[in-house]
Amino acid sequence: MTILVVEDEGRIAGRIERMSRNFFGIKLQKIHICESIEEALSFLEKNDIEVLLLDLNLNGRDGFELLKSMVSKSFHTIIISAYTEKAITAFEYGVLDFVAKPFDEGRLSQAFQRISAAQNQGESGLRFLAVKRSGNIVLIDVNELLYIKGAGIYTELHLKNGRQELHDKSLEKLEQLLPATFERIHKSYIVPITPAMKITVSPGSKYHLLLENGETLPIGRTRYADLKERLFH
Repeated sequence: MTILVVEDEGRIAGRIERMSRNFFGIKLQKIHICESIEEALSFLEKNDIEVLLLDLNLNGRDGFELLKSMVSKSFHTIIISAYTEKAITAFEYGVLDFVAKPFDEGRLSQAFQRISAAQNQGESGLRFLAVKRSGNIVLIDVNELLYIKGAGIYTELHLKNGRQELHDKSLEKLEQLLPATFERIHKSYIVPITPAMKITVSPGSKYHLLLENGETLPIGRTRYADLKERLFH
C-alpha cells in the first residue's frame, strides 16, 4: 500500500505518518508527505497510490482543488481538517471519511478501518467525473450519466439532460473506476443499471437495452447473460 499525506504542518504530518505505520504495519509499503497542492499534483502524476490523506487548508489554498483535479483517480480519500463545515461537500466528492482536527489515534484508526473494508469489498468512492471545458475543469455527477460511449482513447459522457461531454479516459479505465452500479454491456458502452431498464430482442438474435429516455443501445452477445441476470435476478 502507498499513502500520500498532504499536510502543510510538519508536526501533524509526522503524527499522521506514525499513526499510519502503527495501523497498517507491513502492508504499508510507502508513505509520502507533500506540503502543497502543487507538490501533491506532481507526485500523483508520476505515482499510483491507494490512500490520500488530505488537509483542506494548505498554506491558504483549498484542498478541494486537489480533489477536483484528481477526482477520477482510483484511490480512497480521507479528509483530515478543522473545517468541519466542509464535511458534507467532502462526502459529495466520494471521500470515505472526514476526520476533524484535533484528532487522536483512535479516530484515525476508525477511518483506516473504512479503507480496509472498502478495499475488501471492491467499493469505488467515485462520485464525479472531471471534464475540461473552455480551459476549466467541470465536475459531472455520475448520477447524471445516462450512458458512456467509447470514442477511441476518449469517452463520450451522455447525460440525462441531453448534453454530451468528452472525457479524457478510455472506456476500459472508467470501467475500473465507476461504482458497481455501472455495467459494461458492449465493447463500446457502459451504462448505470436501473430496474426500469428492459432488454429487447430483434431478428437475428440481436439484443438491445431500452433506456429510460427511449434510446436503445446494443448489448454484446457475450454480455447478454450477465446483464439479464443483473436486471431480472
